[in-house]
Amino acid sequence: MIDILGKGLGKVARGIGGLKPKVIEWVNPGEDEIVWRFPDDVIPWGSVVIVKEFETALFYRDGKIYGILGAGRHVLDTQNVPFLSGLVEGLYGTSIFRSIIIFVSLRRFQGKFGGRTQTVELAPLLFHGSFYFRVEDPSLLVNKVVGPQNAFTTEELNDYLRGYFNEKIMAYLSKTSIQDVYVKQSEVTEKLTILLRKDFSELGINLEKVVFEGVDTEGEWRDRLFWIMRGGVQSGYVLQMETAKEMAKELGKSPGAGIGAGMVLIPPVMQPPPQPSSQTAASQPSGAPIATSTPKQSNCPYCGKPVPLGANFCPYCGRRVKWCSKGHIAPSEAKYCPTCGEELK
Repeated sequence: MIDILGKGLGKVARGIGGLKPKVIEWVNPGEDEIVWRFPDDVIPWGSVVIVKEFETALFYRDGKIYGILGAGRHVLDTQNVPFLSGLVEGLYGTSIFRSIIIFVSLRRFQGKFGGRTQTVELAPLLFHGSFYFRVEDPSLLVNKVVGPQNAFTTEELNDYLRGYFNEKIMAYLSKTSIQDVYVKQSEVTEKLTILLRKDFSELGINLEKVVFEGVDTEGEWRDRLFWIMRGGVQSGYVLQMETAKEMAKELGKSPGAGIGAGMVLIPPVMQPPPQPSSQTAASQPSGAPIATSTPKQSNCPYCGKPVPLGANFCPYCGRRVKWCSKGHIAPSEAKYCPTCGEELK
């Protein structure tokens, strides 16, 4: 009986310790694949790990990286890979050990970002684009993201990086002017890349480039941006007109204060920014008034060419235009005059 039991235990021991060595290799990774986990964490002694160029293999267990293997063919024993001695565990003895083996690609990758936020003026802003990166420190990436987030697949890792990127970019854009986002986009992108590069380096990633592929806003902000980008009116005055309208709306809620306070507050707010004059005070006789006259034409808000006063269409681009009672030109879709703020009907 004892002999039979002894033979049975011997077979069990040989079964556990006598697993055949394995070939551990990331076979045919796709161009967009960043990480891959070997599916079995029980590794027979003498197994071979094949790491190709632009790859690295990390041995991870219990929230800790025990070692890293670079490109080459590695036989797993303590003579060739000394850090394996720390992975031998209990019943496994010296024939097998337990570890998660994670392969990380060191090639260049493209990530996508996109979302919705508000600028410093509380203007709605929709954005999307691409960012390009490489894994610079695989151990840091595994310790900070792959391990703690259980992101052992490229899809899981991409989801995390996209969310991380969007969180950072939204925080930055919320402190940026909508005018800068549209008019100074290259400058904004450069600053954003510098800031995000620092954040990504903390994950072991080198952020190489950020590219905005589209930005957009909504509603009346599109009308304001038209004038800002055309240069037809100063951006500060566009916001100044909006402030005046909001003040008028609030004052209108109080019948007793509407007339008195409105007469005092609204006119100064509605004053347009000073315009350069072709005739300075120095060229005028002392005490003589500066001559003013209504312009006979204004530049088309669409093509920039001269339009005769009162014309309903631009003679050059054919687009419909509007005029206020003071002779200021505006695009057909404008609700208010961009120069004096008069409501256009």
